Amino acid sequence: MDARNDAAFQNQASISDRPVVRPTRSISSFSDSLQCMDVMLRDAQLPTTLITSKQIPDYSSRVSVATKDMVITAISQMSRLSNAFRFVDYEVDIARQDTVQNLTTILLNNNQMQLQRPALYLSGAIAFVDQNVINNRFDAGLSGPRIDLGYSKNRNATIIGLEMHLGDFRTRTLIPGLDSANEVIVGTGGQGLDLAGRIGTYGVQFNVGRDYTQGAGSAVRTLVELATIELIGKWARIPYWQCLTLEQTHPDFQRQLRDWYDEGDSVVQHQLVKRSLISRGYLSAGAEQLPDNSPMLRLAVARFQTDQGMVVSGVIDFTTYERALRNFVTLGTDGKLARVGWATTSATPVAAAAPPDDTTSGTPATRLAYGAAAPARTIDMQIENIMLERTAFEVGEQIFLSATLSRTSYLSCYLADARGTVIRLLPNSANPSGWVSANQAVRIPDWMSPNPGFIMDAAAPGTEGVACFATDEDRQAQLPEALRGPALKPITGYNRLEQINQVFAQALGADGYTGNAKYWQVVPRRPAPAQQASK
Repeated sequence: MDARNDAAFQNQASISDRPVVRPTRSISSFSDSLQCMDVMLRDAQLPTTLITSKQIPDYSSRVSVATKDMVITAISQMSRLSNAFRFVDYEVDIARQDTVQNLTTILLNNNQMQLQRPALYLSGAIAFVDQNVINNRFDAGLSGPRIDLGYSKNRNATIIGLEMHLGDFRTRTLIPGLDSANEVIVGTGGQGLDLAGRIGTYGVQFNVGRDYTQGAGSAVRTLVELATIELIGKWARIPYWQCLTLEQTHPDFQRQLRDWYDEGDSVVQHQLVKRSLISRGYLSAGAEQLPDNSPMLRLAVARFQTDQGMVVSGVIDFTTYERALRNFVTLGTDGKLARVGWATTSATPVAAAAPPDDTTSGTPATRLAYGAAAPARTIDMQIENIMLERTAFEVGEQIFLSATLSRTSYLSCYLADARGTVIRLLPNSANPSGWVSANQAVRIPDWMSPNPGFIMDAAAPGTEGVACFATDEDRQAQLPEALRGPALKPITGYNRLEQINQVFAQALGADGYTGNAKYWQVVPRRPAPAQQASK
């Protein structure tokens, strides 16, 4: 055959090679539990702890998945708000020898790089994979002079077990009681029908079948996240079990939402999502009438998807539907999942639905009349010094804050000291971008960075504070020229944070921004205790 004759056919290869289904974020039954743990760790005011992990091997050689990377992802998701953990990524793999490993070795040998010693490490393995623990088969057939009929059905279940432990890195000892041993069942099934017949001298054959296989990858992810929650919860001594009793951890949660999604048509699905976006502040009141292809709706959906950690498409699909309505689902008295205040066949509210009890969003910040009072966006500010609920500092003592946004926004923060000096902290030359992701704590200053850009010391006795302002877009150009100057420099004509707030209100309007402030007292430094006279 002449390959040139197939040029028109081969020309379609690059198009046919593209996926036809949009990618989605990997979400397990415990994804919401990890976010719940993040909030709980933040409330516990734990300092940042360095942690690492050994390889998590599979001794059965039947589950080839990147278990250690799943551990890293789980720890990262538990540290977005709380900054509870930082993973120390240093691993020597003689077989791999990648660029990072080679450069690390060179820099360490030349004393140009310093690794911090982790305090904790995770250890474990996929302990066993028992395949086909139970297996059920059924085969039947019928044969006649002109027809043959056959039917088959099979089902089986496999058990995967994961064991993980938490250890003290300094002594390389596993901490007694900090262990987790869980298993999960994955199944496969199928059924088929065979039909063969003869009409005269001609034979006809017909075969249909359908099968399903529950993958080992998502099963191992579920085990890893559950084990991580248990180990970290026990180590931090927090009531982690509260995060394991959420409705979202129900094994049938997403399947039930998919059934409800399929029950309604696209009009109802879009109206329900629009109502949710309006209640969350992504759309203004009356936006339910926006057409589905409206740029305003697509932008609102994209912002919502960004804040929820989804793959951003701007399209209302099942994943967006599930994220918008998941907090309006509860367990009924019969133990089954039930809708709260909405139906699948009508967008009209069936009852007065309570606001979603979102356990992953943290404690709402005190607004202090900064910006609009609508709950569309909040800024949660906390003093992160080790002592709990600390509100007073001595002169010269360093102060650490954090700010967390409920929505992705442009953030700017200002400091006012007791001497009446006001400066802009963020953005600055070290952190020129003011964009901050939703539900991710911003350190002020970043005490984990070797070059934080600035430090905050208590300047003089009196009241000091930091105010942060969030907007949907970069609105710096709309502010007075004095506020557009370089960061970390005194702003002429301003000596109080309330003045900055008034400027934002005048330039952007009360509905154009969200603000919050945190204040503390500065007291004189206590004299050092007198040394005992030497005899």
